[in-house]
Amino acid sequence: MTIIYTLIGSMCALTFAFILARFVLAQDSGTDKMKEISEAIQRGARAYLSQQYKVVGLIFIGLFALLSVLAYGFQLISIFVPFAFITGGFFSGLAGFIGMTVATKANAKTSWAARKSLNSGLRVAFSTGTVMGMTVVGLGLLDLTLWYSLLKLVFRVPDQGIPPIMITFGMGASTMALFARVGGGIFTKAADVGADLVGKVEAGIPEDDPRNPAVIADNVGDNVGDVAGMGADLYESYVGSIVATMALGVSAAQHSLRGLQPITMIQIPLAIATVGVILSIAGTFLVQAKEDATQSVLLAALRRGVWFSTIGIAIASFLYIRFFPGLGTAYLGIWMAMMCGLVAGNVIAYFTEYYTSDTYQPTRQLADATLTGPATVIIGGIAVGMKSTVIPVVTVAASILGAYFLAEGHINPILGLYGIGIAAVGMLATLGITLATDAYGPVADNAGGISEMAGLESEVRARTDALDSLGNTTAATGKGFAIGSAALTALALIAEYDQKIEEAALGLLPKMGGIFAEYARHFAGGFDSGLTNPYVIACLFVGSMLPFLFSALTMQAVGRAAGAMVQEVRRQFKADPGIMEGTSKPDYAACVAISTKGAQREMLVPALLAIFTPIVIGIFVGPVGVMASLAGALASGFVLAIMMANAGGAWDNAKKYIERGNNGGKGSDPHKAAVVGDTVGDPFKDTSGPALNILLKLMSMVSIVFVSTTMVLNAVFLNLFR
Repeated sequence: MTIIYTLIGSMCALTFAFILARFVLAQDSGTDKMKEISEAIQRGARAYLSQQYKVVGLIFIGLFALLSVLAYGFQLISIFVPFAFITGGFFSGLAGFIGMTVATKANAKTSWAARKSLNSGLRVAFSTGTVMGMTVVGLGLLDLTLWYSLLKLVFRVPDQGIPPIMITFGMGASTMALFARVGGGIFTKAADVGADLVGKVEAGIPEDDPRNPAVIADNVGDNVGDVAGMGADLYESYVGSIVATMALGVSAAQHSLRGLQPITMIQIPLAIATVGVILSIAGTFLVQAKEDATQSVLLAALRRGVWFSTIGIAIASFLYIRFFPGLGTAYLGIWMAMMCGLVAGNVIAYFTEYYTSDTYQPTRQLADATLTGPATVIIGGIAVGMKSTVIPVVTVAASILGAYFLAEGHINPILGLYGIGIAAVGMLATLGITLATDAYGPVADNAGGISEMAGLESEVRARTDALDSLGNTTAATGKGFAIGSAALTALALIAEYDQKIEEAALGLLPKMGGIFAEYARHFAGGFDSGLTNPYVIACLFVGSMLPFLFSALTMQAVGRAAGAMVQEVRRQFKADPGIMEGTSKPDYAACVAISTKGAQREMLVPALLAIFTPIVIGIFVGPVGVMASLAGALASGFVLAIMMANAGGAWDNAKKYIERGNNGGKGSDPHKAAVVGDTVGDPFKDTSGPALNILLKLMSMVSIVFVSTTMVLNAVFLNLFR
């Protein structure tokens, strides 16, 4: 019955997305000049995604072949795994593609609507963001429903065998998301940094000035990085948290002393997600703003919709667990665990807003630091980012402990881990509306650029700037949700990996006999994963290093691609003085091509690092090393991701605070210092930081999928040295 409701919820989300897309696309795109600019952005975005999907497609073909060999050649994994992997990647990419297609058509429409009023611009931009949010949750639930129904009804797979297979399409979604986030992040920040450094700082021209050769690439980047990349990212977060919890639910039921049924434990996260979809749709209708609203008023408008959905989900999920057939009061501890995640998500959102919005002191103090130059801005931004980690880390830690004990983990430890997974599902239950508040930001940013390039009235640019500044804060909030849920989900995945080690040691390896049966005996009754084990300590350090290495690789990639962009913009200014005089047109396509090539070339190494590191550690060190490296990566990556996302958001909004006339306004020395800070913050908040949450979950999912394979190869490796 629950699976039918989940399918209905999926259809509701996709239908609502379709209706809103029709509404957005029916709006006026404005003047011919605005249409021309919007079409150039659309062409650039399509060209980039076309090239990216070709590269990623080759990676998926290779991994599909590897998984097929393991499934059909060696029988080390389920025969469904290769196909689940492909569908997960397909739906993740599709979610991003749909969102980007609508967003690139909505930018000029938002700009033209802002001529009428601030609320009109907000409605078009927010509706576009809602298309993204509802597409992600709708496709996520559809993918889950189709696979669950196919495995159970067509192939008659037992309930306990379904979640391990479905984890693999989480791996496919994570793989696509990592390429989309890293590649899109490199593209958008290379263009953004190049446009800002040469255009604003060196040439002294305004942001989004049509004389800047990188301006179209910059606007394209907002879509491929902050819409397509983000859509794939949060699709992965959404389905990843659900499938991880479903897998733990099976183990929890098998170890339960109260007769919990696997089917019930599998369906609870699906039900919570379905309730979240319906309440998120309802919450979108509460987002409205009056003319000349301040950022605090705009934030309140968005917060009103999110809080309505949050309260509604809390009530509806309680009624479901209390009164749905097969559940009842025995399951209320699971509802309370879900509440831990739901509350934690809102706490993280609020304090992310506090540290990144110029309504509050941290960002205003950072803006004041520009009075003494770029160095103090850099120092201040890093400090804000570091300080902003305290509340989220404490909140997630409290949520982990609360969810564990409320789900009766002190009686059944695996049930406690299931409670942690349910907390992650609860945190992302409002994703339909929280992603809407996030995804509308790039649309508003593009709208502001089009207003500037098309020469619209100054009040139109002021309205789109207000929406864009709000978008920077909500984008940071969205990243906070994704990062916080990643910490909970990754912990649940590590727990599931522990269960899979025991299953392989009791099932597959003994059947293979010889050295494999002997190897399995070391893991069948548990194994030493304590801190006195030198392998644990060594791999804990290695795991802690990985997020820093990953971030370094992605930031260097942005730096190299941005360097090429800077050189191209300088070359065009020097070769054709008429560009600055406004008598000739820059070569926008050359800058789009530079970002496209740079992103494709640079995204491969960081992405492959995430995929193959746990496999290599598993082969040469063993399961103990993999678990320790996953724990180390989780501990350091979670904190680093929050720090980078919030520091970048604070730098960006400090710059916009000055651009509204504070501390000398545009063109002043403080403004130039703020631009430098924002330039440093760009790869922090839009490339390296957001990709870290995918890194954490992808490494865990790869470990689970390849657990039998790595244990077999580790046994062979150890036997060579006997």
